[in-house]
Amino acid sequence: MSATLQKSGHRATLGGPAPAAPRRRPTSQQWAAWAFLTPVTLYLVLFYAYPLYRNLDLSLRHYTVRSFVQGDAPFTGLANYRTVLDDPTFAPALLHTVVFTAVCLVFQYALGLALAVFFNQHFRLSATLRALFLVPWLLPLIVSASTWSWMLNSESGVVNALLSAVGIDPVNWLTSPDWSLASVIIANVWIGVPFNLVVLYSGLQSIPTSLHEAAAIDGANAWQRFWRITFPLLRPVSAITLLLGLVYTLKVFDIIWIMTKGGPADSSTTFATWSYQLGFGNLVPAFGPGAAVGNLLVVAALVFGLIYVRVQRKQALS
Repeated sequence: MSATLQKSGHRATLGGPAPAAPRRRPTSQQWAAWAFLTPVTLYLVLFYAYPLYRNLDLSLRHYTVRSFVQGDAPFTGLANYRTVLDDPTFAPALLHTVVFTAVCLVFQYALGLALAVFFNQHFRLSATLRALFLVPWLLPLIVSASTWSWMLNSESGVVNALLSAVGIDPVNWLTSPDWSLASVIIANVWIGVPFNLVVLYSGLQSIPTSLHEAAAIDGANAWQRFWRITFPLLRPVSAITLLLGLVYTLKVFDIIWIMTKGGPADSSTTFATWSYQLGFGNLVPAFGPGAAVGNLLVVAALVFGLIYVRVQRKQALS
């Protein structure tokens, strides 16, 4: 009988609930990790998450100056987005944004890559000249834009003076609808080339020279070595360079506004300048439509960012 009681007690012990494990207190390393994460989290919330939320809220309500102060704007849903899509400025602004972004990316990358390959030869004064090429990137944008406005001035600009010296008629760079977009593209390309040069040059430094030496021994010329060795190995760096250039170029505002203010006749208006004009450039500001245009830029940058992440993931798996 005692054996039976012992067995039943043993079964009760096995079948009963397990004792609760003691709760572990955070270690000093975990507290340190949270301490390091807190400033980054606060920065992202205050300067990224909250502004995005406010911009989305602006685009979904009918804000006036009074309601913007008092905070009683009525909810209108997607009405501001419909207003933007129906606006006659939408199509030209979209076209100008696409052209401005695409042309700037192509020329900035091509010129930056050419200069990176050139300076990768490590000739005398290479470091000095490379540092001088960084000047446009280091200058404040207002200084660069003002300088280009002076150089492209129709009457007293140095560019038209050089054209007249070779027998070419002066061009109304900033006041002609046919040339205003080209003018801001030229200025933005000049500003963006140094960034591409720096990033692509650092990518070239990571390519082993032994690969080029082996290819040269096998009889490959300079172009074959570049196209079959340098360019393929530079693709990861090129991808991030183009992505960062795309995000930056989509939101370019300073150069265009200082040089042309989006004119004449909206001939150089992009989504960035149009958003500013709607929100702050009129006596009666249209906060909702202006925020809607800004959100379209955010969505475009997000789409290209997701495409980049997916391409990089495929390359890593392959």
